[in-house]
Amino acid sequence: MSLHDADRAESAAIPEAVKNPLVRLAQFIARQPRFAGDAATLDRGERAALARLDPDGEFRPHQVAALVRAFVAADLEPESWTAETWRRWALIAHGMALAGHDGGISLGQQLSDAAVAESRVTKLLTARGEAFRQLLPRLVRLLATKTVAPNWRELGGLILAEGRDEDKCEALRLKIAGRYFYAQAKKPKHA
Repeated sequence: MSLHDADRAESAAIPEAVKNPLVRLAQFIARQPRFAGDAATLDRGERAALARLDPDGEFRPHQVAALVRAFVAADLEPESWTAETWRRWALIAHGMALAGHDGGISLGQQLSDAAVAESRVTKLLTARGEAFRQLLPRLVRLLATKTVAPNWRELGGLILAEGRDEDKCEALRLKIAGRYFYAQAKKPKHA
């Protein structure tokens, strides 16, 4: 077996979710400390800083520190990011701190399970730019109140692609909408 084949085999043995930076970030933000001063987790203050930050506002130093700590733990490299990239990833980290992550169920199914109104889902999936960025935190807070942790592989992918890669974004929107409406159609009708 060549070194290249060994690398490929090792890479195949690593679950896809672990390779995904969105999942790594969600796992780090959600990880609870095992003991006081556990460096492998965010402390309560850092988690609170992420939950309270305004991704479109001015970041406070303690919020930047919590963001950087989480990004570095997820093997992201924020030192080369533009301000727009910082805003996108801050929005994702903020949402993860508020609502958690559940990658086992599609976002469309989660929206249906949380009884999110069709009009709200449609508004989110048709919104672009600033309107999208304003609707998203409200949706995440709604999911959190219903104890539904969103699938950040899908939702984070949508945030990262929105306005940058319209083909990828549209594919994600169709996937989310398709699974939402499928789940809605499977629900029993009231007489």
